[in-house]
Amino acid sequence: MKDSRIETICVQAGWEPKKGEARVLPIYQSTTFKYDTSDQMGRLFDLEDSGFFYTRLQNPTNEAVAAKIAALEGGVGAILTASGQAATFFSIFNICEAGDHVVCSSSVYGGTYNLLSVTLKKLGIETTFVDQDDDYETLCRAMRPNTRAVFGESISNPTVRILDFEKFSRLAHEHGVPLIVDNTFATPINCRPIDFGADIVVHSTSKYMDGHAVAVGGAVVDSGNFDWMAHAEKYPGLTQPDDSYHGIVYAEKFGKLAYITKATAQLMRDLGSIPSPNNCFLLNLGLETLHLRMKRHCENAQKVAEYLAGHDKVAWVNFAGLPGSQDYELAKKYMPNGTCGVLSFGLKGGRETSISFMDHLKLVAIVTHVADARTCVLHPASHTHRQLSDEQLIEAGVQPDLIRFSVGIENVEDIIEDLDQALSQV
Repeated sequence: MKDSRIETICVQAGWEPKKGEARVLPIYQSTTFKYDTSDQMGRLFDLEDSGFFYTRLQNPTNEAVAAKIAALEGGVGAILTASGQAATFFSIFNICEAGDHVVCSSSVYGGTYNLLSVTLKKLGIETTFVDQDDDYETLCRAMRPNTRAVFGESISNPTVRILDFEKFSRLAHEHGVPLIVDNTFATPINCRPIDFGADIVVHSTSKYMDGHAVAVGGAVVDSGNFDWMAHAEKYPGLTQPDDSYHGIVYAEKFGKLAYITKATAQLMRDLGSIPSPNNCFLLNLGLETLHLRMKRHCENAQKVAEYLAGHDKVAWVNFAGLPGSQDYELAKKYMPNGTCGVLSFGLKGGRETSISFMDHLKLVAIVTHVADARTCVLHPASHTHRQLSDEQLIEAGVQPDLIRFSVGIENVEDIIEDLDQALSQV
């Protein structure tokens, strides 16, 4: 199925029913699965056989959806998590431990920034945040002997900046570490980071993949391309015996599937951040129309961005589809078919004017969510990033007047009319 075109993968991959089985992916709403002998079950616990025995580790519904997402991203395997935050945590904690270091773009989602700067720091994992616009030599100065990963977002949330994949993959690989990319906003429909050198891809599947704001979830996809044994001293969790699994060495036993196997067998076993089978079923329904919806999101966002750019009350607009955007050339290089439906802008008059404008919207809802079928809006400095200081806001590229606007799949003229009436009142 990986060789099929991406539209076909959206619809067909993951669940391949056999004779007499359900045509549509079933919901395996069961915590446990039966085996005939003790030896059969024991082999599963020893990782000698593959199969399902407890949903905290694997479930047939979840597994089928994970396989679809892996195929969409061009990876060798994937694991689903209970949220996008859990996916980000798993992607890093699977290869980092106390005393290790991560380099991360500062233009990342506020929750990711907090995870790396506060929570992982408590676990002994330090992070250096870098300006992704810095030249290569400047970025190299952030790397340390104990650096174990480089992290960035394909399209940053909420600043909608485009990551220069080739620059960041070079940074990671020349220092012997993997590049982890959050591809939530672009989705594999518009960008496959693995094609540009990323080693691991994460998603908040709650966004465009689900598409309807009904099921929180996350995913971690492994490209299978990073050679863990070539850098064995950096990644003992993958290259040295795991005492909790009878001395298994993941990189030796599972090869290209080492990273994703460890994430499933060790992290999910111990941390239990599994999504429900019902949520995975809903996610699969969203994935089946992802290729259709992303096209409409991008078309609508382009028209909205052009409208805002021409309005005399709008101070600035950031959308890579606009020729004047600082990331216009990067978007053409990495995402020629479109970026996403999210844009950011600010109004003349600053922070208070932006807030007043949002309060006058009628069709467009003020919600924490982003990237689903309905148009919505958020003021990051007051909401998702309100825990950051002014200095941290500036470092993350979040201006006080920044409005994150997520364009849905409604008729774009209705969206623009709502913008127009709200702007007329500020």
